[in-house]
Amino acid sequence: MLLIRSLLFNVAFYLNLAFWLLAAMVTMVLPRRFLLKIALCWADTSVWLMRAVVGTRCEIVGLENIPPGGIIVAAKHQSTWETFALVTIFRNPVYILKRELTWLPFFGWCLLKMRMIPVNRGAGSRALQMATRRAKVELGQNGRQLMIFPEGTRRPAGAEPAYKYGVTHLYAELGVPCVPVALNAGLYWPRRSLIKRPGTIRVEIMPAILPGMSKVAFHALLQERIETASNRLLVDGLAELEQLGVPAPVRTWQEPPANA
Repeated sequence: MLLIRSLLFNVAFYLNLAFWLLAAMVTMVLPRRFLLKIALCWADTSVWLMRAVVGTRCEIVGLENIPPGGIIVAAKHQSTWETFALVTIFRNPVYILKRELTWLPFFGWCLLKMRMIPVNRGAGSRALQMATRRAKVELGQNGRQLMIFPEGTRRPAGAEPAYKYGVTHLYAELGVPCVPVALNAGLYWPRRSLIKRPGTIRVEIMPAILPGMSKVAFHALLQERIETASNRLLVDGLAELEQLGVPAPVRTWQEPPANA
């Protein structure tokens, strides 16, 4: 049954994506806000499909911790789920992404229309400088939320953290609050896996780290907050999967201390 539901969801997910991409093409000649509404509809319906087909709900806590105006959102990255689901929370996002994505027909055109920030990963520090300049405009003038996955790529649930320098550089240069986001989506939508598991994906939005910290102190604090909360959510998720009788991935991490 788990495999059948997973197959049905994958088919429905990509059909849904195709539908909203076609709808997006109609809005390409209109102002960006119309395309943003299409993106929000795609994210909302994708989250709904996972609940309806697989039985995976979403629980979000800490919405009151989101400050107004331009911010950095630094989120744990375990699966494809958070790349679209976080758009239902932070509803005017700007992503820094590899430029190759903008070369894709339809999807890439939408990314450019929505003023996402493509970078050439091979350009090193020059790419980071360019991204910083673009981000200053989007956050400062337009009050958008800069979405960052500090580890740069998806990591298996419970894997050792591998935080990059990019988020620390942006925090120091942009001078805006950084909101850490923990989650356990990798238990339910594992990377490189067909299987999708029922249960509750939990997202925890933590108090913003205000600008002004040293780079070293910020980097350490951001990792500590995200990892401590994400490990706790992983333990909660494993307990839920056990109650549901759903096969869970092999545990590869240590449980957080009782007072974490």
